[in-house]
Amino acid sequence: MAFIDGIKEKAKRDRKTIVLPETNDKRTLQAANEIIRDGIADLILVGDQEKILDGARWLDLDYLDRVRVINPQTTPKLDEYVNLLYETRKAKGMTPEKARETLLSDYLTFGVVMVKNNDADGMVAGACHATADTLRPALQILRTAPGCKLVSGFFILDVPNCEYGEHGTFIFADAGLNQDPDSEQLAAIANSSAESFQELVGAKPIVAMLSHSTKGSAKHPLVDKVVNATKIAHEQYPNLLVDGELQADAAIVPEVAKSKAPGSPVAGRANVLIFPNLDAGNNCYKLVQRLAKADAYGPMLQGIAKPVNDLSRGCSWQDIVGVVALTCVQAQMIH
Repeated sequence: MAFIDGIKEKAKRDRKTIVLPETNDKRTLQAANEIIRDGIADLILVGDQEKILDGARWLDLDYLDRVRVINPQTTPKLDEYVNLLYETRKAKGMTPEKARETLLSDYLTFGVVMVKNNDADGMVAGACHATADTLRPALQILRTAPGCKLVSGFFILDVPNCEYGEHGTFIFADAGLNQDPDSEQLAAIANSSAESFQELVGAKPIVAMLSHSTKGSAKHPLVDKVVNATKIAHEQYPNLLVDGELQADAAIVPEVAKSKAPGSPVAGRANVLIFPNLDAGNNCYKLVQRLAKADAYGPMLQGIAKPVNDLSRGCSWQDIVGVVALTCVQAQMIH
């Protein structure tokens, strides 16, 4: 069974309610039709019901008449949402008037407020918005989960016909949010990513702190950052199986690991790859996705109080289905 098929089955066993605000994009409607047909999640579409159903007819979609549609202009909960947004953001200059204007014009913020108000379990967006537009309201309104030091972004890569990682499945982090994390932040990202791997993949996380150096083969402040991050991870997260600094080949290829990092408990076996900065993580995930024809899901958020996940603007409707299923499983893990 493919990784994402297993995730869909998990989602079906405890169905959650996910908001999809980008209803002017046909990929959202196509994904919603599939999700409802297969029973993966309950959905809330944000927008005008007549326009959505017109789109469904034009696309020959048969299941969207079963989806709940919320129109910000007509919902009886608008005043409640306005007050919630105002109370959450008033210290940052939000006014009731601005809150109302925002909720009526910005469907992504409207969706996040629905999640904040416990009217939905999570949100997925980003098919036609920049990552910053999707993540900003989530970070401002939902904020970090209790006990979490920072919110970070990861991708799940499922590489076909691959013997490395967990049968070709990896987490790449941070590949979507933090541009240049310091050593302590890298250690926290490693811990969060290991937890995400355990929850979503269901296998033991083996974490590699990546660098252009393996075990002292190069000297540079960039290497020092990763060495220090590994040390902090060992101190602060003693149950975490983590090692570094490791080059990518030493991290995942057993034969290379034997020569470059003999004795490492991680080298040659890693399935969670922690990149030293966003330049490395974001470009590496895109290269693996395109060159290895991997399925890539994300950027998923970890460390946020409730799940909100982003999509690539180049995503397919099938990608949206996958990220919705993953968001459901994340929501199942919140107690």
